[in-house]
Amino acid sequence: MWRLLFLILPLPALAESLVATRTIRAQSILAPADMTLVAAAIPGALTSIEAAIGLEARVAIYAGRPITPDAIGPAAIIDRNQLVTLVFTRGGLTISADGRALGRGGVGDTVQVMNIASRSTMSGQIAPDGSVRVTP
Repeated sequence: MWRLLFLILPLPALAESLVATRTIRAQSILAPADMTLVAAAIPGALTSIEAAIGLEARVAIYAGRPITPDAIGPAAIIDRNQLVTLVFTRGGLTISADGRALGRGGVGDTVQVMNIASRSTMSGQIAPDGSVRVTP
């Protein structure tokens, strides 16, 4: 009597990639209905819906296209031409001034700002409170 011996070999797992289900306009906040996972390994694409929910589209993302980390980011809390507080800190000294944002961004983004009093332009990082931490 013959005995059959089955050999079970592991199969390569297909990676999942995140793609847009509809065209997502720039500056839109991503919701679960805006994206889906597909069984394909798309280079550079996100692999989790949870990683993108609540983030803002930085550029237009077309239906069926992969959602990449550079196409999305934190929701903007500062808009272009918005008045902001500039904060410069060195050691124990903190100086604050009024400024105008020359770009748009979210927490942690670097944005160009203009000091209203001196009209000088500088860059700074957006803080969670909406102020801009100016770098020397």
